[in-house]
Amino acid sequence: MSAVSRGAVLALDQGTSGTKGLLVEEDGRVVATAHRPLTQQYPEPGWVEQDPAVLWRSVTGVAEELAAQAATAGTRVVGLGLSVQREAVLVWDPDTGAALSPLVSWQDRRTAERCAKLTASPEGELISGRTGLPVDPMFSATKAEWLLDRLDPSREAAAAGRLRVGTVDAWLLHRLTGGATDATETGCASRTQLVRVDDAEWDPDLLDLFRIPRTALPRIAASDGTGEELGHTRNVPGLADGLPIAAVLGDSHAALFSQSHGRPGVVKATYGTGASLMVLNPEGHRPAGGIAATLAWRRTRDGGAAHALEANIASAGTAIRWAARLLGTDSAGIAALAVDAREASEVYLVPAFSGLGAPYWDRGARALLVGMDFDTGPAEVARAAVESMAFQVADTLSRFDTVLGGSVAELRADGGPTGNDRLMALQAELIGRPVLRAGRPEVSALGVAYLAGTALGVWDDADLPELTPQGTRFASHEDGAWRNRRMAGWHDAVACARGKRT
Repeated sequence: MSAVSRGAVLALDQGTSGTKGLLVEEDGRVVATAHRPLTQQYPEPGWVEQDPAVLWRSVTGVAEELAAQAATAGTRVVGLGLSVQREAVLVWDPDTGAALSPLVSWQDRRTAERCAKLTASPEGELISGRTGLPVDPMFSATKAEWLLDRLDPSREAAAAGRLRVGTVDAWLLHRLTGGATDATETGCASRTQLVRVDDAEWDPDLLDLFRIPRTALPRIAASDGTGEELGHTRNVPGLADGLPIAAVLGDSHAALFSQSHGRPGVVKATYGTGASLMVLNPEGHRPAGGIAATLAWRRTRDGGAAHALEANIASAGTAIRWAARLLGTDSAGIAALAVDAREASEVYLVPAFSGLGAPYWDRGARALLVGMDFDTGPAEVARAAVESMAFQVADTLSRFDTVLGGSVAELRADGGPTGNDRLMALQAELIGRPVLRAGRPEVSALGVAYLAGTALGVWDDADLPELTPQGTRFASHEDGAWRNRRMAGWHDAVACARGKRT
């Protein structure tokens, strides 16, 4: 390990369903954890929002709790890492940091009509060609446009720099540094659909298209540093002023860094509210078949941004929560109930509650259950909800096989739902290759902790494999005929959901 003076890294993971935090010591041990749950609001059909004030309190609450545990243990906190949900967007006052709008979630669908018109126009190809992303309400651009249309229709305030619009990372950096940092991290910026994927810069043509003045946007920053790039803490409850913010990553990007240690060749799947499959793309494979291009991170030592391929599944854990509400239980109850399903039952849930993301990007698809009979009961519905995650990941991974030339030897899995052994075993069977489950569930927090620690000299890159907790491997045992039959049933169900069955 590095000979530089070491200490503990405090890592915050601000996600859709809550804010988590870890305190990671120099030997890689996680010596403290904290968590604050978050809720979402649904003011109109298809609208999904969160309260920025509540979100901020969750961040400061987790930070304060971890700092107190560090002080009690006599542990010196040397820096902060921040992992965040990505495409959600809000508007704030650049002088005070006060939010001027709700946080409009990445799940929000209010701009679906705008996206449909863009897709059908010549601008659709311009957007996808420049950004590497499909035109979809998940990404930030149309949501930012919508917010500015309501708050500043003339764009006078935005053009004068009196409004700031951006993603969660930019707002939290502003708040964590007491207004000193006006920046958004490279990987998060690439998810706004306003940044050229080739050179990681704001694209003037796209800014004009969405009527977003450059003066309303933060600068694009590297993903790590010793404080000069991302700033230092100021006026954060429980944290000493001057603590360097040493790394910021999007949550999926942080999971990839944790799973791959920044090295190419690893395909990871993060299971959460949605699901994300991602792999570094140094060979420059062109995105296709529902796979998008994105930027993973930009390290200060490397200069240029690391490119990646990603597929975003819209509903993963959402399916479990839906089934839990339907059946009057919780996520643990769904997992337990699914065990009792009849083995002969092959009920499929297509969780297209807001349409389908990868690999179809069909927002006109509708959720449905397929394959029910008179004996179908709660257990079968519960199992279909759990299995829907595995089927969607398997369906999407097959597109990675095509883009990468069939070189995916295993899948590395992380996120809360992966604690279900039956889900992981089914996942291995459906993809016909091993699944390696991460050794800890808080993989995004670990990933940004590792990046922050390398920036601060706590660790070298060569240390990271030894620090990473040992995972669990699930092997495939079924034959190709079984796999083909189950996937055919899934594809038939998806075709029904998309209205395309013949």
